[in-house]
Amino acid sequence: MDPELTRRLIHLLDHVEHWLPPPPVEVDWTRDVAALWQRHALGGRLLPVPPRDALGLDDLLGIERQKLALVDNTRAFLQGHPANHVLLWGSRGSGKSSLIRALLNDLAAEGLRLVQVDRHDLAALPLLVERLCRERQRFLVYCDDLSFEGHDDAYKALKSVLDGALTGPPPNVLLYATSNRRHLLPEAMSDNDASRRVGEELHHGDAVEEKISLSDRFGLWLGFHPFNQDVYLEACCHWVTQLGRASDWTREARAEAIRFATLRGGRSGRAAWQFANHWVGRRRLHGTG
Repeated sequence: MDPELTRRLIHLLDHVEHWLPPPPVEVDWTRDVAALWQRHALGGRLLPVPPRDALGLDDLLGIERQKLALVDNTRAFLQGHPANHVLLWGSRGSGKSSLIRALLNDLAAEGLRLVQVDRHDLAALPLLVERLCRERQRFLVYCDDLSFEGHDDAYKALKSVLDGALTGPPPNVLLYATSNRRHLLPEAMSDNDASRRVGEELHHGDAVEEKISLSDRFGLWLGFHPFNQDVYLEACCHWVTQLGRASDWTREARAEAIRFATLRGGRSGRAAWQFANHWVGRRRLHGTG
């Protein structure tokens, strides 16, 4: 190479180097328990992330059946037994994402590792799975708040990894997803136009079959629903006690918790957590607790 050109290139690099992002930190799965998958033009990369909080499974109230099913499925997977991909679906704020975080916090010591994938990066999902299959750890590939619009083809990559490819996912990878939609895709009344009755059987048209086929690839469906008032107040009491003291849960707190949920238009674990922050924070601010 021409020495003058080399000198000029070095000079240019010296000027732009401080504008470049730092090199990505390599994931060490013996130390890191979670990572984010980011797609780029050349494939994708894993970025290690620390646990968001110390939330445990015992902190989540009102979803005992869902907790038991998810823990059993995950422990079977960790021990090399057959296990299913899982779809956690249902109303907002009902504990779906929190259950995944608590699961990782409680089972990381048993070897569980988690990689979160944004919906917009699903096109690179096969590359991620290919990379994880070379690791010795066992991974949950997790997509939060997963849903697709009618014109969105990104779900095809997910279908392929779940069950559509010839080889299927490797034995050390499971997919867990949360969604407010049971079938992940929008459903319209017109989808039923092609459905027909044959004898005593209902045969769905192609539009319905296409939408059901994605969620049907998750072997375990866990539904989450709004709390009744007793469960909601139990959750409020738990979080008020956790964030403050047992003495902070008073008759006045109970009445305020009911008003808080009424103003929000629903009772959920998220509403209970937000009420506890509101109540304990206000009491400490005004010195009443």
